[in-house]
Amino acid sequence: MASAPSSSDRMHSPGVPPSATTSAPVAPDEVNHLPDSARELVKILVTGPFGVGKTTLIDSVSEIRPLHTEEHLTEVSARVDDLAGVRDKSTTTVAIDFGRVSLGDSVVLYLFGTPGQERFRPLWDDIAYGALGALVLVDTRRIDASFDVLGLVEESGLPYAVALNTFPDAKQYTEEQLRRSLDLEPDTPLVTCDARDTNSSVDSLLALVQHLIDRMAPEAQ
Repeated sequence: MASAPSSSDRMHSPGVPPSATTSAPVAPDEVNHLPDSARELVKILVTGPFGVGKTTLIDSVSEIRPLHTEEHLTEVSARVDDLAGVRDKSTTTVAIDFGRVSLGDSVVLYLFGTPGQERFRPLWDDIAYGALGALVLVDTRRIDASFDVLGLVEESGLPYAVALNTFPDAKQYTEEQLRRSLDLEPDTPLVTCDARDTNSSVDSLLALVQHLIDRMAPEAQ
C-alpha cells in the first residue's frame, strides 16, 4: 500500500455500489464480487466497549450485506454487563460483525467487529488473528469503559487508531485531554466520527490505513 485513498476515491471506486451514497438499486454481482483491480486485502478489527457503535459503523460502510451475530439482552446478561450509559440498547454482538469496504481501486478492507464485554474476551485472539490494525471506537461520555479494550489491542501489538463516536449529550474535551486520558502515543491517530454516517466512518478507516502505511514505510526502506 503506497498511499491511502481519499474518501472521495472510495465513493467512486468500482468496488463500491451506488447504494453507498444513493438509493439506486444495485445488482447482486456488484455487491458481492471484488473488483478485478483489488490487490491489497486487509483484515481490520473494529473494536471498542459495549454499546459504542461498532455494529453501526460496519453497517454504514459495508458494500455487502453485513453479517451480524446479535442476540437480545436479557435480565441475566444485565447482571454481568455494564449498561451504564447504554440503557436503551436491546441487543448485543455475541461473536462478530463482518463487513467489507473498498478504498480506491485496489485496497479492500475486511472489517471484523468484536464483542465489547469482558465475558467474550476468550474470542479476542481468534478474531484478531491475521489483522493488520484496529479501529478503536470510544464514547467520551464513558471514557473509562475503553481502557480494557485499549489494553487488549496494545497487548496484541496491533497498530490502531482511535475514533471518538459522537453522541449529542457528550461532554467536549480538548485533544490533549483525550490523549492524556486514553494514554495515547503521540503518533496514534485520534479522529472524531459519526458511526451512522458513511463518509465519516470511511474517513476514520482511512486515518487507520494511513497510519499503517506510515508504519510500514520505514520497514520497506
